[in-house]
Amino acid sequence: MSDLESVKKLRSTTGAGFKDCNSALKEASGDLEKAIEILRIKGISKASKKMSREAKEGVVIIFGDEKKTSIIEINCETDFVAKNDDFLNFTKEIGELNNSVSSDLDKLNKSKMRNGSTVSQNLIDLIAKIGEKITIGRLKTIENSKSKIFTYNHSIVKDNLSKLGVVVSLEFENRSKDIEQFGKQISMHIAASNPMVIDTKDIKDDVIQKEKEIIKEELKNLGKPQEIIEKISLGKINKFKEDNSLLTQDWVMDPELKVKDVLTKVNSKNLMIKDFIRIKIGE
Repeated sequence: MSDLESVKKLRSTTGAGFKDCNSALKEASGDLEKAIEILRIKGISKASKKMSREAKEGVVIIFGDEKKTSIIEINCETDFVAKNDDFLNFTKEIGELNNSVSSDLDKLNKSKMRNGSTVSQNLIDLIAKIGEKITIGRLKTIENSKSKIFTYNHSIVKDNLSKLGVVVSLEFENRSKDIEQFGKQISMHIAASNPMVIDTKDIKDDVIQKEKEIIKEELKNLGKPQEIIEKISLGKINKFKEDNSLLTQDWVMDPELKVKDVLTKVNSKNLMIKDFIRIKIGE
C-alpha cells in the first residue's frame, strides 16, 4: 500500500484530516493500527479542550415498545451538527443501547457499539472528528408490564430523532379506541404543558419552599403588608401546584376541562397515568 493510499484509508477509518493522518502514519512508521491509536490519543486531547464549552443543541431519541421505552438526549453546540449524519447515526445507535441497559449511564458508557468500541470511546472520536462538544444528557426508561407506553416526537429532525420527546405510561383494564386516542393526546398535552409531576402531592417540598420564597420576595418588593403576603402566597402556591401537576392542568384540547376530568370520560376501566418523562433540547 502506497503512502497516499495509507493516508486515505486512515482518513476513511478515523475521519481525521489529511495532515493529522499523514503525521500519525509517519510517527507510527506506517502501521495503520498504531496510527489510529495515535489519532485517538490526540483526539482525547482535542476533546478535553472542547468539553468546557456549552452544548445546548442536539436531539432527543425515543426507542422501545409498548412495555418498555427509553428516552435519551444527546447534546452538541450547534444546530448544524445536530443535523450531521455522523452525529445522527451515533445518536440512533445510542438510543437502542440505552433501552437495553435501562438508562444506566455507567453501563451505557461501557457498552460496545457496532464498530467494537465502547460508547465512551466513540463519543471521544466523534468530538475529535466533528470539532464540537458532544455530551450525553438526560435519560430515563419507563417499564411496566401492566401498562401501555405512548410516545410523541415534536420538531422531528429525522425518523425518531427530535427536539422534544415525550414518553407516557398508561394503565387500564380494557383496551379501546378511546385509549389509543387518549394516549396520543396526553402525550401531546405533556409536550405542550410541561408538567413537573402527575399529582400535586408529588411535588417535592424543596421545590414548593423555593417557590414560596420567590413569591414572598416579589410581594414584599411591591410593598404588601405581611398579613396580605401570607394570604396571597397561599393562593399563589396552590395555583403553582395545579399548573405544574398533570392531573390538575387545563386540558390542552379543551381548557374548560382538567386532565383528571378527561380521564373519567375515556371508555376504559381504572385508567391511570402511571409515569411520564418529557425532554426538550435547550431546557
